[in-house]
Amino acid sequence: MRCAPQFLSILLAVGASTCLTSAARAQGGSSTTRSGERSTVKDHVRRGQRARAAGQWTEAHAAYKAAFEAADPASSTERERAEIAGELGLCEVALGKYRDAAEHLAWSLEQREALPAALQKRFEEGQRKATPHVAKLRVSVDPPDAEVIVDTKPIGRVARVYTLFVEPGLHTVRARAPGREDAFQTLRTVAKAEHDISLHCPRAAVSSARENAPGSPSETPRALSSPAAAQTRPASPWASWPGTARIGGIVVTTATAAAGAVFLLRAHVIHGDLRERDITRRALGWTSHTCRDANAPASCAGIRDQVNERDLFATLGTVSLATSAVFGVATAASFFTEVALFGGAPKAAGVRLVPLATSDRAGVLVEGAW
Repeated sequence: MRCAPQFLSILLAVGASTCLTSAARAQGGSSTTRSGERSTVKDHVRRGQRARAAGQWTEAHAAYKAAFEAADPASSTERERAEIAGELGLCEVALGKYRDAAEHLAWSLEQREALPAALQKRFEEGQRKATPHVAKLRVSVDPPDAEVIVDTKPIGRVARVYTLFVEPGLHTVRARAPGREDAFQTLRTVAKAEHDISLHCPRAAVSSARENAPGSPSETPRALSSPAAAQTRPASPWASWPGTARIGGIVVTTATAAAGAVFLLRAHVIHGDLRERDITRRALGWTSHTCRDANAPASCAGIRDQVNERDLFATLGTVSLATSAVFGVATAASFFTEVALFGGAPKAAGVRLVPLATSDRAGVLVEGAW
């Protein structure tokens, strides 16, 4: 029992030394990692410098691009990143990649305070060479955290206003944000020109979209009161008969009116013949009782046939015109029937009957629209 306190103190001392050793190893490992990343970036830079000095621009571009992608705020300084971006831009100018060159050189010169004057001069000269071959876009977005996509390439950073470089031609700039509708603009850019674009992503109407969605629980039938909605109502089963009745009525009215005119004209012609012959016979001594006598001349039979024919045509003409009047009234009444039943104004329609008659024929001219 006397040895227990001594044993416990030994265990505590061993544990404390173990923790201190682990912490020291962790700090040493982190320092080793950062040192390794820094040495990797420097290796890429040295490789790019050798390739650039030898005029091997493709190899220099690959080396500086690898260094630019490996450099981060945790393992490099602002000056180192700005210098790498500028050297990468100069390689791209030499290779004719003017859009990428303008972008990297502009990013480098944004940190010009961290660059020596000699590097600033070199990078500005490279930017002057790249600018005539590209167009400059200044894109402002709302909301400011919206993702910006130029053609199909997302811009991997967030800003209120973007300064971008594109090759001359047709481009589409799109902005999208959660809970909002996409905004986009298509424009044709010109080399050496600057274009300002403003994109606003409106809020998506989520509630109205849900209410109008098919099968939505909140969907309720609503009355359509607008004129356009009234025109789309299902037609009544009675809605088709007024037009048919009008057409039939117009046809019958026209036919009976024409027939009545012909019959009356024929009766008038026969009546005229009878009058002329009656004048001739009276000059020969005939009276109104001549054909009533028992020994009446044989020509009286022909006179009676003509009289009967005249009366028949006159009756047929009168009946036809009366029938035409009845159907005409019924056709006109169909317009008022439609207004009373369906509450709609009848379509513009009208019929005009013009009788035509000559010495040997008669007819009716029908004019109208239905």
